[in-house]
Amino acid sequence: MLPASADVVIVGGGNAALCAALAAREHGVSVLVLERAPEEEAGGNSRFTAGAMRCVYDGVEDLKALMPDLTEQEIAQTDFGTYTEDQFFDDMYRVTEYRTDPELSEVLVRKSRETLRWMRVKGVRFAPIWGRQAFKVDGRFKFWGGLTIESHGGGPGLVAALTTAAQKNGIALSYDSRAIGLITDDDGVQGIRVRQGGRTGSVRTKNVVLAAGGFQANAEWRTRYMGPGWELAKVRGTRFNTGDGIRMALEANAMPTGNWSGGHAVAWDRNAPEFGDLSVGDNFQKHNYPFSIMINANGERFVDEGADFRNYTYAKYGRVILMQPGQFCWQIFDKKVLHLLRDEYRIKRITKASANTLEELVEKLEGVNAGKALKTIKEFNAAVKRDVPFNPNTKDGRRTVGLAIEKSNWAVTIEEPPFEAYAVTCGLTFTFGGVKIDTTARVIDTDGHPIPGLYAAGEMVGGIFYFNYPGGTGLTNGAVFGRIAGSTAGARARGSNA
Repeated sequence: MLPASADVVIVGGGNAALCAALAAREHGVSVLVLERAPEEEAGGNSRFTAGAMRCVYDGVEDLKALMPDLTEQEIAQTDFGTYTEDQFFDDMYRVTEYRTDPELSEVLVRKSRETLRWMRVKGVRFAPIWGRQAFKVDGRFKFWGGLTIESHGGGPGLVAALTTAAQKNGIALSYDSRAIGLITDDDGVQGIRVRQGGRTGSVRTKNVVLAAGGFQANAEWRTRYMGPGWELAKVRGTRFNTGDGIRMALEANAMPTGNWSGGHAVAWDRNAPEFGDLSVGDNFQKHNYPFSIMINANGERFVDEGADFRNYTYAKYGRVILMQPGQFCWQIFDKKVLHLLRDEYRIKRITKASANTLEELVEKLEGVNAGKALKTIKEFNAAVKRDVPFNPNTKDGRRTVGLAIEKSNWAVTIEEPPFEAYAVTCGLTFTFGGVKIDTTARVIDTDGHPIPGLYAAGEMVGGIFYFNYPGGTGLTNGAVFGRIAGSTAGARARGSNA
């Protein structure tokens, strides 16, 4: 049964929502979390992630504060490097083509370290993201791309830890509870309408934090806002992120903002289900493409696979794949790099071809012009600068010369068998368009004023990501602004209760 009232109501059940709930509860007010999904599917998109979180750190001491379990041996055999505020700012501005909201981006970067420390105090454990972000060279691991930390147990571990913390702190969690509309008047939020068990009711509240994700699971909205063809994309995560939170906010006169035609879209197994599968998690992704060449149905390369570290290209290349004939391509690998392939290439549910000759391989690439593919591979091999050594930990400059689409780094010839190829399509993670907030996470209306009692965080906030995003920033964004939204809402509720 839903309570008749609550001081703060959180809409959503993932990382941003639970951080908001915990922060609101710190003010001593009653907090209710409305999660649309049943308990066994709860956790939003957060539960489908690997749990990577981008965070400022000035050296290993900062990392030890987050990961006290780090051993001296692990520290000795690892080059963790640093990831300064300036580096984070540079990445945010560069990959969003300098469109990211400067005020929100500043909060995200400057609050990243302290927010993860706060999460640790709440019970979230962190670990180095060894298997995905570091390669061992000369006996020593080296992290690259500024992404070093993941939540223990990945996304499921993160959601479990935050849920446990919420329960310990006396936060009410209501599953199978779909928020369907805000109750507002000239003084702001007065309540929220909720559908539970086939019945519609309401909860009185003057403070609502919307953290219900983007609209990626809504095929009609995808096609309306992102364009023709996006109804054909796979959805990497939860089936419940259909834009409810955004719709409710817009109905309350919230200002839409951000990259409504954009989203985080990656290479995803061609035959994956239409929505995410919790038993597989994020393992349908195929992110070692910088060491491959990608060939479409016409047998042609169509993108620079080695333009940058995958952290800075993977979230935009899904869109490029979706625009190819048939919405798919094949990633092709030579034996020389097979040992670098991540665990996601070794799962049972995978679309794979392998062969000992190129002639045999291209015939196995379903849906591909085999003759043209063979010609493309041979032309690629001939264009590789073989005098430049291959190094997976740096942008090594091992490139091609003379091709219509050059490969800038990690150009490994496809000539040493066995060869492996993996078919991928577009997997949409989350959408970039959403509602406008200020630096205290208050939702702004179309006249530029805060809507009293309405806050937002996570994927449904617009203006932070455009075109692309630095890997691991989504969860950090959700945690930072979730915490801020909850704290702002909790302080307002405490003030009105005083």
